[in-house]
Amino acid sequence: MADRLLIKDATIITMDAANRIFTGSVIVEQGRISTIKPGSRLSSLGFDNVIDGTGKVLLPGFVQTHIHLCQTLFRGAADDLALIDWLKQRVWPMEAAHTPETLYASAQLGIAELIKGGTTCALTMETVNHTDVVFQAVEESGFRATVGKCMMDQGSDVPSALNEETHDSITESLKLLETWHGRADGRIRYCFAPRFAISCTRKLLEQVARLSRQHGVMVHTHASENCDEIALVETLTGKRNIEYLRDVGLTAPHVLLAHCIWLNDAEMDILAATGTHVAHCPSSNLKLASGFARVPEMIERGISVSLGADGAPCNNRLDIFTEMRTAALIQKVLHGSRALPALAALRMATINGANAMGMGDIIGSIEVGKRADLIFLNLNSLHTMPQPDIISTIVYAAETSNVETVMIDGRIILREGTFLTMNESGILSAAQRFARQLADAVV
Repeated sequence: MADRLLIKDATIITMDAANRIFTGSVIVEQGRISTIKPGSRLSSLGFDNVIDGTGKVLLPGFVQTHIHLCQTLFRGAADDLALIDWLKQRVWPMEAAHTPETLYASAQLGIAELIKGGTTCALTMETVNHTDVVFQAVEESGFRATVGKCMMDQGSDVPSALNEETHDSITESLKLLETWHGRADGRIRYCFAPRFAISCTRKLLEQVARLSRQHGVMVHTHASENCDEIALVETLTGKRNIEYLRDVGLTAPHVLLAHCIWLNDAEMDILAATGTHVAHCPSSNLKLASGFARVPEMIERGISVSLGADGAPCNNRLDIFTEMRTAALIQKVLHGSRALPALAALRMATINGANAMGMGDIIGSIEVGKRADLIFLNLNSLHTMPQPDIISTIVYAAETSNVETVMIDGRIILREGTFLTMNESGILSAAQRFARQLADAVV
């Protein structure tokens, strides 16, 4: 990390409360944004590193709030299935087959894809076993992530390797929390990650609710993604998903629920009243035929909604540009052309995600005092010209190929498309080798 870094003369999209956009310069010191100078051409003297932003767009790094790094090696191996079949027939068997080596390769592949697409921070749910190696991959790459070990202590057709005892699930989660939470100057965090209500006993969920408050960490789980899932929850508990989660203590400002497609009005009222966050995953929802989340209604009620790509086997890419565009387009078909405008989608992918992860005071916008998680877009490409509105261009036209340079904590991770902290060719080679190993293991 350079002690003092100057970014000169870029088009700066701040994503601050006023959504300011201007040409100017940014000074980064000790990993934080120390100065922002609109319209100011600063001298390069006295800086350890200078980046010329002329003709480039400077944005806060994208924040994705629902990812499964453990599933990146399953890309293309579970296509054209609905959620429960997708889990039981393909994803759970492959997760159960993971070794530390295959999981590390999967995490590296996912992290590299995220970084190259401009995502600098993610909330990720892993599988039941070997979560230490995911933390290792995050630490080595320079990525920012909140990682949770998946918790599963009940369910039918669950492979034995994923079926835990309640005590063991809690014990291992606490061990990971103690080892990893707050590492790398806070860049790495831990969260509790019970898979979803039908995979977890009430005892486990209630302990997670208590322990997450005691230790001051997030809870990351799935909810109301699929009608069959909701029917199963009602059969097991006598209540709808969100009502049950409220009863066990898992609706709160430190809780993020992925999907939340099939909510009724009463459930949305619960989320709004408790400050519970929602991760919207539009591509995954379409591919698994799960349905359309009521995103504009949630936003109108004051529910915090952010974006995530979900996992590679249900998307099949970890591309935030696709998620922004798809999220906006879906709602226009359902509610009219003015529903979920470009700026709302971009805020979902930046500051909303940061707020959902309890990090809105340190990332998600370009403001003095925040960590320098920044990305540079080069929009001088055929598919992004002309640019009458820069926000619309980014949301509706830009692609991962427009991401040029990525900085996390003031450290340049990707420079002009080349990794400085990861070996891209080695990651690709390992991914091919270990994907074959996993496929052979579940035949």
